[in-house]
This record gives sequence, C-alpha cells and structure tokens, in this order.
Amino acid sequence: MVGEGARRGLDAVGVDFFVSHAGRDRAWAEWVAWHLVEAGYTVELGCWDWAVGENFLARMYRALDAASRVVALFSPAYFEELRYTTEEWTSALVKGEGGHRLVPVRVEPCAVPRLLRPLVCVDLVEVGEAEAVRRLVAAARGPARPDGKPVFPGRGRAGVLTEGGQAGPRLPGVLPAVWNVGPRNPGFVGRDAMLVQLRERLRSGGTAVVQALHGRGGVGKTQVAIEYAYRYAGAYEVVWWVSAEQTSLIGEQYAALSTELDVAPPRADTVSAVGALRAYLRGHDRWLLVLDNAESPQELREWLPAGPGHILITSRNPSWGELATRIEIDVLPRPDSRELIHVCRPGVEEADANRLAEALGDLPLALAQAAGFLAETGMPVDHYLRLLTTHAEELLDQSPPQSHPHSLAAAIRISTDRLAKIDPAALALVRIGAFLAPDPIPADILTHPITTVDCDQPPELKALTATVTSPVAAHRSLGRVGSYGLARTLDRGLQLHRLTQAILRDHLPTEHTAAYRSYAQVLLVAADPGNERDPGNWPRWAQILPHLLATDPASSPSPHLRDLACRAAMYLWHRGERHPFCDLAEHLYRQWREHLGPDDRHTLEAAGTLVRALSDLGSGRQARQLGEDTLTRCRRMLGNDHPVTLKVAHHFGSCLHEVGAFEQSRQLNADTLARRRRMLGDEHDLVQQVAHNLGINLRELGEVETARQLHEDILAYRRRTLGEDHPLTINTATELGLDLHALGQINEARQMHQDCLTRAQRVLGEDHTWTLGFATDLARDLNALGEHETARQLSEDTLARAQRVLGEKSYYTIEIANELATALLALGQLEAAQQLSEDTLTRARRISGDNHPRAHKAARNLATARQLLGKAEPSPQDDSRSPRGPRRV
Repeated sequence: MVGEGARRGLDAVGVDFFVSHAGRDRAWAEWVAWHLVEAGYTVELGCWDWAVGENFLARMYRALDAASRVVALFSPAYFEELRYTTEEWTSALVKGEGGHRLVPVRVEPCAVPRLLRPLVCVDLVEVGEAEAVRRLVAAARGPARPDGKPVFPGRGRAGVLTEGGQAGPRLPGVLPAVWNVGPRNPGFVGRDAMLVQLRERLRSGGTAVVQALHGRGGVGKTQVAIEYAYRYAGAYEVVWWVSAEQTSLIGEQYAALSTELDVAPPRADTVSAVGALRAYLRGHDRWLLVLDNAESPQELREWLPAGPGHILITSRNPSWGELATRIEIDVLPRPDSRELIHVCRPGVEEADANRLAEALGDLPLALAQAAGFLAETGMPVDHYLRLLTTHAEELLDQSPPQSHPHSLAAAIRISTDRLAKIDPAALALVRIGAFLAPDPIPADILTHPITTVDCDQPPELKALTATVTSPVAAHRSLGRVGSYGLARTLDRGLQLHRLTQAILRDHLPTEHTAAYRSYAQVLLVAADPGNERDPGNWPRWAQILPHLLATDPASSPSPHLRDLACRAAMYLWHRGERHPFCDLAEHLYRQWREHLGPDDRHTLEAAGTLVRALSDLGSGRQARQLGEDTLTRCRRMLGNDHPVTLKVAHHFGSCLHEVGAFEQSRQLNADTLARRRRMLGDEHDLVQQVAHNLGINLRELGEVETARQLHEDILAYRRRTLGEDHPLTINTATELGLDLHALGQINEARQMHQDCLTRAQRVLGEDHTWTLGFATDLARDLNALGEHETARQLSEDTLARAQRVLGEKSYYTIEIANELATALLALGQLEAAQQLSEDTLTRARRISGDNHPRAHKAARNLATARQLLGKAEPSPQDDSRSPRGPRRV
C-alpha cells in the first residue's frame, strides 16, 4: 500500500503509474493499484491519495503530469460520455513518447474508440486471479521473454497471498469462499455514485462501518446491497446475507455462518454458535454482513457484532441514526429509468420509455414490473398508461421481477395491513396523503385537529381524530408511516410516491373513499395561507397549491374549498405565473359551469378570474365577450353590490382597457370604486385597487395631472400600510412614474422606475411579470433621454424573458418590443427595427385592435424605419395618449 509519507511525496517526485478508471470500476482500480505496489511500483490512485475537499480536476491534471505511465481500465463505463476518463486517456496519448505511456487494461467487454483500437491491450476478462496478476505485472514491466514454462490459464477462487502471507484484494468478480448472497440482478442499472459513496464510507472506519440503506418500498434497497456485494466481492473473505425482517430468526442465520467458518460444530446450539461467531468477527477483518429488510433499530441493536468488518443494513425505516450512517435511496434519475425499461423490455421506443418513466414516477420496482408485463403480454404502451389511471392496484400486482419477492401492490398491502394493527391513526394519515399530491405534505397540515367528526367515518379516521389532540402522539404516527416504507419521512412532513397513492386509493373500500377525500379537503381549508396578495404568505401557498389541485376542487361539493381554489388562482396571478393562472381559472370555470350551472356564485367568480387571465395573455376579444356575459349574470343573480359582482367588474374593467375601450373602462371602474367606497370606506385595499386602475384610465384619456394626484395618494397609503417593498406599493410607484413621464418630467420618472425595477428584482425576481413591465418603463425613459444603447440592452434582455415567460401574445411582450424597436431606430439598426416593428404591429392589431396606443406606436416605428430605408410612406398620425397600457391590479 502507499503509506502516508509516500502519499505526501507523490507530487514532489512523481510516480510510476496513475490508475485511470470510471467510478463504478473502483474495485478493479484498487486491485490493480495494490498489485502494482506489491510488484514494487509507486502508484497514485484518487480514492487512496486525494483528500476530501481537494480540487478534483487540479489533482487529476497533476497526477497525469507526474505519472510516468497511465493504466487505463477499459470498461463500458470508462467510455461513457461526459466522464473525466476521456480527458485522462487522451492526455496520456498526447503526452506519451511513441504511444507507450498509456497501459490499456480491459476489465469488462466493451467497445473501444477507434483511436485506441491499434493499441495492445491487457485483457483481464474471464481469467483467473493468478493469471490476471501475471498479465498486469508483465504489462507494467514491459516486453520480455518468459523465463520459465508458462502457467496453466485456469481460474481459481482463492485470494492471492503476499510474501508475508497477508491476503491482497481478490480479483473483482471472483467470489470469496464464504458467500451466500443471492443471484446478481443482470438488469441492475445506475446507482454508480451511490455505490462508490457507500464503498468509501465503509472503508473509512470508525462508526461508519455500519451503513443503513433506507427508502420507500420499491426503490431498490436490496438490489443496491446485492450489487455492492458483487461489485466489491474482491475486497472481502466473508460475505453473508441475513434476512433481518424477523429478528428472532437472525440467530439461526448467524449460527449457519459460524458453521461455514468452522468456528462452531454443525450441531452446536444457537447461543454457543453465535458467541463463537462474535469472537471470530472481533478478531478478523475483510468480512461483510448484509442485514436485509430490517424493521426496528431497537430490536436489531443486539445483533450487530463488533469488529473491523463492515455491516450493511437495508430498511424502509429511516430511524437508524444511533446505530449507523444513513444513506437514503430514492427513485432513479430519468435516464436510468429509461435504461431499466430498455433492459427489461427491449424494443420500447425512447419516447414511450420516457412516458412510462414519467407515469411510474421513476420507481425501479414499478418500472421493472411494467416492462415485464409489456414483454409478457405485448400490450401497447398507450393501453398500459390508460389502464394505469383506472386500474393501478390490479396492474401493479402483475409481473413482479424475480429479484423481488412481492409486486409493488402486494408490498404496499402488506405494509398497510401491519400498520392497521399497530397504529390505525398512522394508516389514516397515509390514506389521507393518497388524496393529496406526490409532493411534500407539511406535518402541521396532516395533524391539524378537526373538530367536526362524521359518525360514518372509517374507524381509522376516528382514531386519527383522537390522536391529533396530542402533538407527541400525532408525530409518532407520522414516524410509523415512514418506518413502514409507505412514504418518505421529511423534516416537517411526509411525501408519498404517486404509485403508492394510486394503490392506496384503489385498495380503499368504496364507502370509505369519499370520507378520506373529504377529510383531506377539510385539512386544506384549515391550512388557509392567508392573503394571497401578501408575499409573506406565498411560501405557504406554494406548499398547499399542489395538494389543493390534487383534491380537484372543481368537482368538490365543499364551498369553502371552492373559495380557496379561487384565491389560489389569484395567488398565481400575484406571483406572476400567468400561464398556470390561466390554466387553473379555465379548469375551474369549465368544471363549475358544467356541474354547478352558469349562474352559480363560484362559476361566476371563476369566469371573472378567467377574464383577467385571457386579457393578460392576449386573448382580449374572447375575454371581453366572457366579461360582458359574466357581469350581466352577476348583476342579475347576485345584485350590483355583491362582492363577487364587484370583483368581476374589477377584472372586466382591466379587460376593457386592454382592448382599447378606455372610456368604458373608466366608467366601469368609477362605478366599482363608488360602490366599494360606500361598503368598505376609503381605507381598504380593495378600494385602493380600483382607484389605482381608475388613475390609469384617467392618464390614458389625457387627465394626466388628476391621475398623478390619485396615484400619489394611493402610493402614500400603500407605503403606510404595506411598506416600501410590497409588490402593490412598487406597482403604484411605477404608475406614478408613468404619470411623470407623460407630464414631461422624464428624469424624475427615470429615477422612480429605476428604483421600482431594483426593488422588484429583489422581491419578485427578474422573470416576474411586473418586473418585466417595470423594465419596459425604464427602457422608455432611457429612450426619451437619448440613452439608446442602454435602452437597447435592457430591452433585448427583457424581450427575451417576456417571450419565454409570457409568450408572443402578451401585451407585456408587445410593449417591450416597441421600446426595443425605438432604440434600434435611434442607433441606426434600421433593418432590424423594420423587421421587429412589422411583427409587433401585426400582433398588436390582432390582440388590441388598430386604435390601441400599442398598435399606433408599432406603426410609427415601422413608418420611420421604412422612411429611413428609402421606402417612404405617410407616417401614421401621432397619438398623444399614454406611452403604454397598465399593469393593473
């Protein structure tokens, strides 16, 4: 081995060999390095010689420079794209003299790049260990004639002994004499980084020699343990697999190992045999015990032997912190999921494999089952995916792989049956989670006390109602859900896999389904995050939104849940998520219109919200038609002063402005403002919202000074009640800046808009809809002040963001395109300005009509570009109204 002093001297004096290998071939790398050192060479190997925290790339390049030769371990993994091994072998080729610096060693069958094919390669595939050592050392020594009779090239199982009698690492792939691990899974894919991490932790000594692989059912904990045992078998003399699910049977399995080691006679009693085994393990190293499917850390503690060997535990229970270092195993990365499908079901198209992986949530057991079922039945992928939405439990009970004792559905049923006996409240928690989203569920939502209890509730729900009165008992039940592998236990809650959810729902008796769904909905209503306009509440809205959508509020009979859904849509609007906002508003409107009728209060509120969404995204004419119909229905069914009527009027007023109906918008906003003032008084945010929009109307209609005074009053109110950095305060400040711009106070407007943009970037982010609008306002000021290059740079960046976030139809996108065209014209980039203005004019007319200021500005820019290019045409009449439309609230 390389000692500490030798390791410190590697960089100073250089080494004979640097071992270049892929991470998954670490066992081979250690074997090769060990035998080269035994043969008298100096070796640098990253996993031996590079400390944690060092710069990996710097050490790699230093090692390549310092080493006389580079041993490259050829395998399929070695030649994968994006690995640093490519840089290592290419560097060795470039710097070699006559091509002899690289020593190719093939450790697995693989395709070799064309550039390396002419090189003579040492082949260690399918040879015995003694022969492999001879070939390796011969390659290191260089060409030489044999000094004796060649040895017979047979294979063996025993480890190679050094001159001092100490066993070196066994040839990777050659199993130790004491071994009882089941068959290796030929379909195992991925997990390379995890296996390397596990190997390093086990080699580090100390308390980390006990490692616990934990995770939900179906993620492949046992398969990772089996793969580790095979991949690193050469590092051990003893590898013993113990089924640890029932601790009462562990003693017999330990006794069998003691007999295999010949430390206890075959007929010895269990206590004596286990005692003899413990004594043996204390005095020997290079042993590995795998305790598979352990359930209870408390019960397993007494079965963990002492000694310098390694212990690997697999468990659904994450609570191993006092006994072992934990490694959580989760679902596969998407590329590995697709590879697993192709391994189990060759011939599946890449797109179909991706759809299967998405639908199955990248869960390895489910992927293997699905691929196996498709192979057995020949069912098309489309048909399978349709069945998965309606018959999940039945489908996921089919074709369990040979490497797993149960199907996914059966494993979940086993866990829920056990949980029902031990902790009915925990079973209720996981069943409630089945009706929520496969996202983290905060613990305080799941364990919130519900005071109203239906007498027809399932007994588990009644048990939960009693349990959650005690926070300690409630969190103990949450922990039990995780310990049975039905969910990931997070710091502040649970997370269920979508297939687990589907199987749990399908497994419920029909008469209990409605009760659990209703309970989940009640919990969400109780978790109301508060005012959706307040950024301080947005993190909580973000937490509950996926769960709210999963309960499908569009089909819920709960009016409280429907109210929450309407507010959730407006949360998305305030958050700047315009497309998700529109999707949710449209879904709610269509579902409620169908199930509740067009005149229902919630249908009308969703319709008003959809009016706002369509208008924002450029569907102004459609929004106007819906707005007129909805407001008429509201006034007839609810009355002129009903809160929903006034909310719809507020949205419709914004819509009218966007389509160029400025006077109608002003009249409607003035009426809405008067009604809200009469009902709520001046000091109310809903009143200030309408006044804000009325100020925009006034500016558009030429009453700029009146608009300025109104916006100054609103800004003072919002600064006092909301603070300087609240989005609504910033929004009003930028409208005041537009008033100043229209009054000719350009420098003052520029300062205000720069401040607004800076605050918005900090509070809302650079891609928020309002931030994009504030950048447009500043670009307009810059153009007016002659700072066209700065305006161009800002406009180009903002336009790219607007196109990506909002699309081409949004009025935000049109407005920033107009400002960019203005800057291009001033900078003499006429062709670009003409092309941009032609496109912008076409979209502005289609969205807002010919008479809207946005269309006028695009037309002026186009006429100017044509005139300067010698394509003279009459300039359109100048429009003196406001330079842009609003960011209305």
